Amino acid sequence: MPVRSAWLINRTETESGQSRTDTRLAPTGTMAPTGALTSATGIVPGSENGQYIMDALYVYGDTTGMTANVAPGRAVVQGSDAAGAYPVVVTDYTQITFDDGDANNDRVDLVLLRVYDAQFDTVRNRTEAVLEILKGTPGQPEPQAVPEGALALAKVVVPAGASVGTGGLDWSKAVYDLRHTTVAAGGILAESWNREVKGGYSGQYRDNASQLQRWDGNRWVSYPKHLGGVAPQGALATGEYAGQYRDEGGRLQRWDGTVWRPIVPTNGWAFNNDGGYCKSTAWVESITDTDVPTISATFTTPVSGAVLVTVGYRGSNPVDAGWSQMSANIRLAGAVVVAATDERAATVTGKSGVSVSHTFRVTGLKPHTVYTAVGAYVSSATSNDAWIDNRFVRVDPML
Repeated sequence: MPVRSAWLINRTETESGQSRTDTRLAPTGTMAPTGALTSATGIVPGSENGQYIMDALYVYGDTTGMTANVAPGRAVVQGSDAAGAYPVVVTDYTQITFDDGDANNDRVDLVLLRVYDAQFDTVRNRTEAVLEILKGTPGQPEPQAVPEGALALAKVVVPAGASVGTGGLDWSKAVYDLRHTTVAAGGILAESWNREVKGGYSGQYRDNASQLQRWDGNRWVSYPKHLGGVAPQGALATGEYAGQYRDEGGRLQRWDGTVWRPIVPTNGWAFNNDGGYCKSTAWVESITDTDVPTISATFTTPVSGAVLVTVGYRGSNPVDAGWSQMSANIRLAGAVVVAATDERAATVTGKSGVSVSHTFRVTGLKPHTVYTAVGAYVSSATSNDAWIDNRFVRVDPML
């Protein structure tokens, strides 16, 4: 019989009990644990040319009718806690035949690789490893629960009225693959189609076909999102710990525990050469008679929280005693956090048109935070219609 198990007292080939062939073919050794005395049920991964995750125990139909094939392969099937885990091997392609469909309703059957052991199951009093079909209940959309000591290979939808006489099953649609893998303790689980398989212990790893994931005790966490990794764009809406990094549109961001903040400082620059007038004796952020009343430069602060702000313009006044000044308000989310003052301003005095600039240092800003420097202006008197042209604001991070 092609289905045999190591460590099971049964007749295989012509011998009584476990044969040497059983031992060579069946997977032995410590498999991935799911408890102190239990191992993870699953299929040993691998394919002939390495192209696929697993060739083993694939359920498929290649002819019309009610008979399917099960490919050879190796697996581990956990029985009860007391019974332990059974290494099982199917050595040849094996056929299984489904019962005809119910007259009125579809049903969903399970294809199982199952181990019976009379030493631990005196009710059934069977000792063998088998491929079997667990027949579903007509009209129920889901199959029966997988019994103890069994590994589900596939679920198969048997339509109402299906039989050999009506053409059998449409194998291109009838079979849903339920196979999942198991590996040795400490090994990385191969990606499985049945993604709901839980990890067996915190620190276990699996490959989900695109990235490495770690079981944290409750869920699979993708490795790029875990400690020390940079999460790819779109992977995280919120961070998982303060100090975590992510790629957002090509810019590195850091999770501060509440929000993502840009980690790479950027300078700011704003310029306009359409001149205008200012006659306000209080600081204002716009000038009149120009197409662009306001200029502002957005920048990202460095870890030091310090920047150099430079403002400049070309100006003149209608009288020799008149003057004008340009500074900048530093805003965070619209609110002024550093206000313009004459101590941080470029100044033009008198009627002659001159170009001036002034650089000042701003400290105490939040690191890795986006601010805006907005040009601000003031005149010596409301009667002094000061001309302001070629305005610019520049912000440079201080690392």
